[in-house]
Amino acid sequence: MDATPRTGRTTVMAWAGGVLYLFLLAVLVGAAHRASGTVHAVGSLLAVSLLVGVLRRAPLTALALTLLGAALVVACTPSSGRASLVVSYQGQFLSYLAVDLVLGYVVATGTRRASIGAVAVSSTVQTLLVGAFAHGDNMISVGVIALLAMVASCMVGLLSRERREHAVALRSQEVAEAVTAERLRIARELHDMVAHSIGIIAIQAGMGSRVIRTQPAEAREALRAIEATSRETLSGLRRTLVALRQAEPGGADPAPASLAPSPGLADLEQLAAATADAGVRVDVCRAGEPRPLPADIDLSAYRIVQEALTNVVRHAGTGHCRVLVDQGQQELSVEVVDDGRGAPGDGPAQGFGLVGMRERVGLLHGHLSAGPRPGGGFRVAARLPLPEPVRVPVEAR
Repeated sequence: MDATPRTGRTTVMAWAGGVLYLFLLAVLVGAAHRASGTVHAVGSLLAVSLLVGVLRRAPLTALALTLLGAALVVACTPSSGRASLVVSYQGQFLSYLAVDLVLGYVVATGTRRASIGAVAVSSTVQTLLVGAFAHGDNMISVGVIALLAMVASCMVGLLSRERREHAVALRSQEVAEAVTAERLRIARELHDMVAHSIGIIAIQAGMGSRVIRTQPAEAREALRAIEATSRETLSGLRRTLVALRQAEPGGADPAPASLAPSPGLADLEQLAAATADAGVRVDVCRAGEPRPLPADIDLSAYRIVQEALTNVVRHAGTGHCRVLVDQGQQELSVEVVDDGRGAPGDGPAQGFGLVGMRERVGLLHGHLSAGPRPGGGFRVAARLPLPEPVRVPVEAR
């Protein structure tokens, strides 16, 4: 709430510095005949520091003030005698430095039209000053030095502008890539979560409709499975939506029930039971030494198994499959094997299941293989590298 008064004070101080700069120029001009031209030029160059505030708010105004200061210093520099004339040339060069510093800032931060106009005006004023107050051979040397100084300041300004624009472009690209990656992550989550559940619901609904008259008990079991699967899917969707809405400013706090943990390999038995309700018995085998897994690896491994089981239910045409989870020291391996008729090749017509698996594995720098088995059926295998376990040193007693 103090931002506005603070900004007002800063603005007042900036323009006060501009007024003080003009006052110091008047003092220098008044003392033109009591000091050398070099003293005047150095004084005007140091006085430019008072224009920092004006330069940040109105660069073109600051450039106009420095041009005025350089013109006054050069015009009021005493030039009687050859020695005094040389001093005058030195004063002109130092005065131009102040203008070139401001000009470089204008080129670096202003628009291209403003930069071109500032360079044109500055070069014109400096050329007129050199032509009016320099004579003989020294006119060429002073003009060349002034031109080189102005070109150098413009080049530094252009390099600074290009570097800033490149940084802005990189930040924009990073933001676009982050948005794309987040969209793909949400798409994978929704596909893996919804496709499996909808597949089971469709199979249970079809079975229930066929036996509703002849086998009411089986129909009731199918309806219960549909209800349970629907509730679980709805809960997952709520978790996803809550996670998306948490980033919105002023959003309501999510309910405690919505913050249920994401599924992992510990939930494979529950996933196998849901798949068995759809008519495919799943044998879950575990190997290796179990230890806590990073959340992203645990979730990705679960989603890979879930999508593979969904493909078995929808495409394999078999009543049995096997899931193997091998947790080693350096990598986690998951494998889903069935003895059915296999799955169709991956592509837009078949959906995004295998595409999502490859994306998940690729993000974790792992390896995925999926394809028909030589003896029949289909096999999906993923290897995910694991981070090194943290070793706590034991202090000797």
